[in-house]
Amino acid sequence: MKFHWQSFLLGYGAGAGTVMFAKHLRPLLLEVATAGYRFVDALAARAAMKQEDLEDLFAEARARARGHGPAPTETR
Repeated sequence: MKFHWQSFLLGYGAGAGTVMFAKHLRPLLLEVATAGYRFVDALAARAAMKQEDLEDLFAEARARARGHGPAPTETR
């Protein structure tokens, strides 16, 4: 098998670059992770609100079906 110098140097450079820029990459990765958690939290909050709206809808439908709520109005 032939040794490929360009691949070796590319890999070595990537490893050395990672070590050299690790102090600069950490804050960037921290900001990206923070933004990801904020997005997931906002999505979970919206899902909880939608679930509550859906539960209210079903509770009202159940009450109407059992005769405890106002009768539906007819529109013409």
